[in-house]
Amino acid sequence: MKDRVRKPEWLKISIGANERYTETKRIVDSHCLHTICSSGRCPNMGECWGKGTATFMIGGDICTRCCKFCNTQTGRPLPLDPNEPTHVAESIALMKLSHAVITSVDRDDLPDLGAAHWARTIQEIKRLNPETTVEVLIPDFQGRKELVAQVIEARPEIISHNMETVKRISPLVRSAAHYETSLEVIRQVAASGTTTKSGIMVGLGETPEEVEELMDDLRQAGCQILTIGQYLQPSHKHYPVAEYVTPTQFVSYKEQGLAKGFDQVESAPLVRSSYHAERQIRFYKKGTE
Repeated sequence: MKDRVRKPEWLKISIGANERYTETKRIVDSHCLHTICSSGRCPNMGECWGKGTATFMIGGDICTRCCKFCNTQTGRPLPLDPNEPTHVAESIALMKLSHAVITSVDRDDLPDLGAAHWARTIQEIKRLNPETTVEVLIPDFQGRKELVAQVIEARPEIISHNMETVKRISPLVRSAAHYETSLEVIRQVAASGTTTKSGIMVGLGETPEEVEELMDDLRQAGCQILTIGQYLQPSHKHYPVAEYVTPTQFVSYKEQGLAKGFDQVESAPLVRSSYHAERQIRFYKKGTE
C-alpha cells in the first residue's frame, strides 16, 4: 500500500470562530440551508463565515454524481424545495451581503437538471436584494445549451463552471462530467457577455505543463477568472493526494495565468472556487462605474 503524503505546515489552519461566524451559522441553520462550505469541508470556512460570507448550495445536499474528489453526499436526492429560492434570498438579506455566491449539487434526476430552480433562485435573490451582485457556480447540465441559457438569462454577474483538473486526469476523478463539455459550457457563457470563471485543483498528479495547457484551453474558451488550489483528500475512500504543491509553484501559476490574459487569478494552497469572490467582483464593478 502506498504511503500517504504527509501534509505540510502551510496547510495546517485554525478554524476559529467569532461573533460574525456564529451569526452566519445561525442564519444558515435557521433557514435550513445547505452550504458547500460545510458539505465540502472547505478549509476557509472559519475565515469566510467570520466575515459573514458563505457559498449557498441549492438543490438539496445529495448529489447524483460521485466524483472521487468530492465530499458531498451521493445518492437519490429529495424533491426540490420550492421555498428554497426565497429562503436563500432572505438569508442573503439578513447577512447584508453585497456579493452572493450560489452553487448546487448535480440533479441529473430532474428533466431540466435543475435549471429552472437555478433561474428562480437568481431571480429571487435579485428581487429581494437589488444591490447585491450574484455569482453562480453551475454544473455542466450535461452540455445542454438550452439549460445553460436559462441560467444566463437570469443575469447573474458572474457564471463559474469548474474544470476541476487537467484533461488527462479529468476522466479519472469526475464521474460523469467531461473536459470538452465543461469547456463548451464556459464558451457559451463567455459568448453571452457574462463574466466567466473556472477553478481547478492541483496535487492530483498533473504536471505544470498540463496546467498551462488547461489555462490555454480556458482562455481560448473566453474564461476571465481562474482559481487554483490544493486538492485535499476528504477521506481515505477518495482519490489520493499525489503531492502537496509548494506555495512557490502556486505563485508561478498565478504569474503564468495573468501573462496568458486572465483578468484575475487566485492561486494558493487554500484557494477554493469562491475564495475572495467579493474582491473579484470589485474588479468588474470598477469597469462599469
